[in-house]
Amino acid sequence: MRNLNLPSGTTEGIPLLIDARWTTEQAVAVYELLDDLCEQLWRHYGPQLQQHYSEDRIVDGSARDPGHTGGDTEF
Repeated sequence: MRNLNLPSGTTEGIPLLIDARWTTEQAVAVYELLDDLCEQLWRHYGPQLQQHYSEDRIVDGSARDPGHTGGDTEF
């Protein structure tokens, strides 16, 4: 199985096959369902999700500016 670069970082597991013959309407229906699921998860767990992802992005015990490259050179 090829590397899919999933947002979760999952690299092993049971492959999920999606029928390549879906109609546009079927793909839209699934996309909208997943979008609704994400929205409801965010509404219910928003603060916990923010906390989780902020902790996940802390490097060496201190938060870093995502735009900072580590050098002092200004452009």
